[in-house]
Amino acid sequence: MPRPIEALPEAQPPDEHNRRLVDHVHPRDWENPEPRPRYDLAVVGAGPAGLVAAMGAAGLGARVALIERNLLGGDCLNTGCVPSKALIRAARAAVAVGEAAEFGLHIVPRALSFDFGAMMERMRRLRADLGAHDSARRCRDQGVDVFIGEASFTGPATLQVEGRTVAFSKACIATGTRAAFPEIPGLKEAGALTNETVFTLTKQPERLAVIGAGPIGVEMAQTFARFGSQITLIEGLPEILARDDREAAALVERSLREHNLELLCGHEVTRISRTTGSQAVEVRAKENGLERTVYVDRILVAAGRAPNVAGLGLAAAGVEFDPRTGITVDDRLRTSNRRIYAAGDICSQYKFTHMADAMARIVIANALFLGRAKVSRLIVPWCTYTDPELAQVGLSEHEAEAQGVAIDTFRTELAEVDRAVLDGETEGFVKIHCKRGTDSILGATIVARHAGEMLSEITTAMQAGVGLRSLARTIHPYPTRSEAVRKTADAYQRARLTPRARRLLRAILRWST
Repeated sequence: MPRPIEALPEAQPPDEHNRRLVDHVHPRDWENPEPRPRYDLAVVGAGPAGLVAAMGAAGLGARVALIERNLLGGDCLNTGCVPSKALIRAARAAVAVGEAAEFGLHIVPRALSFDFGAMMERMRRLRADLGAHDSARRCRDQGVDVFIGEASFTGPATLQVEGRTVAFSKACIATGTRAAFPEIPGLKEAGALTNETVFTLTKQPERLAVIGAGPIGVEMAQTFARFGSQITLIEGLPEILARDDREAAALVERSLREHNLELLCGHEVTRISRTTGSQAVEVRAKENGLERTVYVDRILVAAGRAPNVAGLGLAAAGVEFDPRTGITVDDRLRTSNRRIYAAGDICSQYKFTHMADAMARIVIANALFLGRAKVSRLIVPWCTYTDPELAQVGLSEHEAEAQGVAIDTFRTELAEVDRAVLDGETEGFVKIHCKRGTDSILGATIVARHAGEMLSEITTAMQAGVGLRSLARTIHPYPTRSEAVRKTADAYQRARLTPRARRLLRAILRWST
């Protein structure tokens, strides 16, 4: 039976908005259906990958079972993309108020105050609104049999859910990941927050330590710093955002330091202990061994993800997995049991909602319609929603160098784009990397206030095999930030004008006139 809202830690506090959310994605009065004799597709996990796989397959006429033990919508709706972006928007509004004088707007009184409770309530309200899209009733109305409860494989083609047997021809495991807890003495006893619990806060921590400077860590560190919390961001590596373009990450790092935030890269947390009224976080610099203690009110752990494989009965199904990296799949997302596929964070190095969506579509094609779609053919963009945002697709410069790929790089500073100048948002750039001597795009990095919105044009070009020459010929509305992409393509066109080509053009002009 579905658990009451009080037993769902992600849906705290139990206010009207979270009750409405639970009514959508974990209805308290839900009755599991009587299983059909056999399903064309049984989907375990109702996050982005599971929902797309189930709804898409049902829409194509398949008999589909969808099983979720917790909240439909997964991390994205409940503890990830949706709540975090709602808070990021609130933080940007606060910054906009602080910058109003630059635009001739004088706010009286000038002191800016934060109503943390109101900002969190807005997040919960919007999350509940969006929860209708992922609701159990909507799935049922689209022809999906929704089971709420624990699922466990009992054989290569059967599952058990709340004492009922679900038989299937094909299955998809989409159980996602959870926050990983590093082995730090005292961390669990400190009541550390993760992305699964930070959005339950109703009181703003005055001092917050964030462990891990990946996307989640830097987004939340900057957001809470903008709310006025004193932030200490601790990262074991020498730099933040280790997977991203180094120049771009450095620019984001500079932006982080402009607020109430201390960044400790190349440091490790050695111990956490309670003191009177605070938590003592002991850190040590890896380079020289110097130690110090940081006193905070709360701790947020953002140090990676762990796959949700426990309790699934994968051995009974003959599905190979690694408890650290997740389920093993081939390029077509098949597990070691050819009846069973996997999609999303549980089997992907790209732990993004949009990647989960794309993988689910591959599962539908390959599992139900004898498709031969491959994950390796996907072109995967991603964006870290700091301010400025950092968006990337394909190879970065350091990745190209590491792989021995010869590239030409073309760039445009946002300070050269009229709309960015007019908006007062000139921090950032567009870089596009092409195969040496051609206009074939291998990758791009954008750092800008709306980098995630700007990147899709380049991703589309890469997917369609369109080069920079075509982007240069594409008319872009003026004035828009996307002109930065066109200007970068123009840089490629100018690079083609070698001294020899210039001499030839001058000769043609003299002859024609």
